[in-house]
Amino acid sequence: MELDIQCEEMSPSRWAELLTTMKSCKTIRLDDCNLSSSNCEDLSSIINTNPSLTELKLNNNELGDEGVEYLCKGLLTPSCSLQKLWLQNCNLTSASCETLRSVLSAQPSLTELHVGDNRLGTAGVKVLCQGMMNPSCKLQKLQLEYCELTADIVEALNAALQSKPTLKELSLSNNTLGDTAVKQLCRGLVEASCNLELLHLENCGITSDSCMEISAVLRNKSSLMDLSVGDNKIGDSGLALLCQGLMHPSCKIQKLWLWDCDLTSASCKDLSRLIGTKETLTEISLIDNNLRDSGMEMLCQALKDPKSKLQELWVRECGLTTACCKAVSSALSTNKYLKVLHIGENKLGDAGVELLCEGLMHPNCNIQSLWLGNCDLTAGCCATLATVMATKQCLTELDLSYNPLEDEGIRKICEALKKPSCNVQQLILYDILWSSEVDDELRALEESKPEVKIIS
Repeated sequence: MELDIQCEEMSPSRWAELLTTMKSCKTIRLDDCNLSSSNCEDLSSIINTNPSLTELKLNNNELGDEGVEYLCKGLLTPSCSLQKLWLQNCNLTSASCETLRSVLSAQPSLTELHVGDNRLGTAGVKVLCQGMMNPSCKLQKLQLEYCELTADIVEALNAALQSKPTLKELSLSNNTLGDTAVKQLCRGLVEASCNLELLHLENCGITSDSCMEISAVLRNKSSLMDLSVGDNKIGDSGLALLCQGLMHPSCKIQKLWLWDCDLTSASCKDLSRLIGTKETLTEISLIDNNLRDSGMEMLCQALKDPKSKLQELWVRECGLTTACCKAVSSALSTNKYLKVLHIGENKLGDAGVELLCEGLMHPNCNIQSLWLGNCDLTAGCCATLATVMATKQCLTELDLSYNPLEDEGIRKICEALKKPSCNVQQLILYDILWSSEVDDELRALEESKPEVKIIS
């Protein structure tokens, strides 16, 4: 049994009603429910008396250190079987870390701890690392984003990594680590016996100076499948170093996020080689990099390589124009694996989307999710888009937000949605002006096709 409630104010009567339900739940999720430390006292009792409870998610509630102390009393009972604990943005401080350390040391069932968006600080997380080093701790996933960590945390983290072969996921994004600390962390990861699968280091003050050490992790940890270094100024020179590790035969990367990394079209030669030859790579995000049309054309050439198995490509806000759309269309008509294309916030224009639609209509194309928000589109391209919607049953999600489509364009899109052959289930239309008559038509369409969700 699962309890999943979000964004609900809890009256005393409602809370009492839910407590009865919780006694038999395997999963309890209560994000954004205005819970406090007093609710945690009740939840502690539930943890103690419900041995089937394996996941507790309490993100975005003002629990505070006192609330966590109550929870941990339940977590420390022998009957507790909790595996996943989510306490993101719960107003915790370093004071909570001593209590959580006790849980890590004594509760081998706990495999996931998510405590991001809390002011734990370096001193607090050092205490958590002490708990991780206990032989009883079997932690597999540790999420420490936005925890006000500094470079001083790395020594304690490396010691924990050395003693924790079970650890598979480590997220340290949005902490002020810097190159020296990231280098030290990477050297520790190479030496550690853990089989890390996910490493997130977004917005950690990384430059090209750290990339050789990150590349060494990619070469030496064949288990690593998910790497995110977005929002770091690694530049073209840093990307070239990363690609040395990414292209190594032992690297099995699947998901690579490089958004806002100060990349230019100069990086696209290396990226193209990666996309065209690394068959394990299924998702890459290059959002907010100045790739331009010449860079995108190189990426498209790689997508046409038979070895490319890429399923998701994110190139939003990359300085693209109509000029690259013929190449994108050719890639769409060739690559049967690509399922998701985020190409919004580029000046494609109606002429560019008309070209894209030629590729989308090809029998080889299997796109499921297409994002074209803020692409300078008008009603002029909507008839062609409507044809794609009505023809390509694989297409289930379409974003046309922030484009001046007006009544004429929206009506064409609606006509396509009405057709039985159209399989679009989510249509995103943020910040588009239309008349009250068209608004009525949209509402009527939603009523007649409840499987369709129109988000505006």
